[in-house]
Amino acid sequence: MKLVWFRRDLRIKDNPALADACRTGEPVAAIYVATPEQWKSHFVSPRQADLIQRRLEVIRQELEALNIPMLFKVVDNFSDIPVLLAEICQQYQVSDVYCNRDYEYDEIDRDNAVAGTLSLTRIGFHVFDGKCILPPGSVTTGAGKPFQVFTPFKKAWLKIIQSTDYSPLKQPGQIAPTALTKSLIDEAKEIDLRYWHEDSLSWPVDDNTIIQRLRDYCSYRVTKYHQLRDIPSEPATSQLSAYLAIGAISPRQCLARLITEHRDCFSDVKEGPQTWLSEIIWREFYQHVIAINPDLCKGEAFLCWETHISWKHDEILFEKWKQGKTGVPIVDAGMRQLNETGWMHNRLRMIVASFLVKDLHIDWRWGEQYFMSKLIDGDFASNNGGWQWSASVGLDAQPYFRIFNPFTQSKKFDPEGIFIRRWVKELESVSAKHIHEPYNKGYATGSPLSYPKPIVDHSLARKEALSFFEAAKNHKSEQRA
Repeated sequence: MKLVWFRRDLRIKDNPALADACRTGEPVAAIYVATPEQWKSHFVSPRQADLIQRRLEVIRQELEALNIPMLFKVVDNFSDIPVLLAEICQQYQVSDVYCNRDYEYDEIDRDNAVAGTLSLTRIGFHVFDGKCILPPGSVTTGAGKPFQVFTPFKKAWLKIIQSTDYSPLKQPGQIAPTALTKSLIDEAKEIDLRYWHEDSLSWPVDDNTIIQRLRDYCSYRVTKYHQLRDIPSEPATSQLSAYLAIGAISPRQCLARLITEHRDCFSDVKEGPQTWLSEIIWREFYQHVIAINPDLCKGEAFLCWETHISWKHDEILFEKWKQGKTGVPIVDAGMRQLNETGWMHNRLRMIVASFLVKDLHIDWRWGEQYFMSKLIDGDFASNNGGWQWSASVGLDAQPYFRIFNPFTQSKKFDPEGIFIRRWVKELESVSAKHIHEPYNKGYATGSPLSYPKPIVDHSLARKEALSFFEAAKNHKSEQRA
């Protein structure tokens, strides 16, 4: 029997590990191993855990229709998995285990331990690249080195992809049932992660809805993506990120659908389809970065001089930022959206991250971990890359002297205050003229606002940030090789 180990690849279509196991013609079983204590140490959000549980129920039913039983096991940590899988392989006479590769440090360490344990009993361990369209290490400079800047990475990626078969793998066909597979299907237990207490019900988990969302987005809304993607009150983004994060849909499926609808998406014009394709490539870029730089998974910045930055560790200010009570409306609106829904608009992610790092001078790692603990679309590579970009300490990050003015950003991307009013109820009655800075220039409502005043003066905070960033950089440390 062949055993397919599902992780962050919760789909039947375009699943290389599943497809390869099914091609053998032998009986196939599947397994998912939940590791709640490990998840907590990785700040996996309860809402995402709930999404995983609901998606697993869909996967189990789809697999059963193919005569593939799915086992569900719970252990505390990754370190418990090698022995568990070895025991299951022995119990069910499994000859080979198949899975799709994860690129984070702990996950690679886990897989190496599993491979070593299984090899002791001559059980094959087969790992495939299903998380990226082009796997890490396949997009390099002319000298064979990894790219450290996005734009040349994108150019090389586009050149390779246009001579590559990017067609998604089809769903495997039905496998002839055996007495063992029938027995395992009958014995399958309910998938239970109910100790995670936040629901994800606003995110459908069935294939038809997910695929239809992709098709609807690529057929129409993507055409205006370049114009509206920075406006948080507009439904201009795909909101497929949660499904990509758990592998309910693959980036290759996204690319294939985009190309089907927009054959010119590889062109140099900067319209919606081309801009959305760039975001897909950014996701690839960050996956490649962590695979090649494992220290990034250990809390290290890409730029070594970051160790000389004098971060503040002010728990009170950090708590106000988390709760959306900073007195800066656009920041508070973004944080309240995150806390209530588990999702935040990308432009707001940049604004609130810049505010934490450049205005409050708090360590970017605090924000990175808090985001992961809340995001339904939490993905380590994208989250880490975004935070290091905002903190100006990552690979191809914004320059440290480029500091977002949250009030200017607010006026530019939410000019009428539509988004702010949706999430900051204390400002519902404030006019568009004053809503971005309600305490500036003599605003009066006839009654005092219940909304707090800004917890920091942006202009002063900006000067201080420039000073300590420059001092850190002048230590002459170089970025990692």
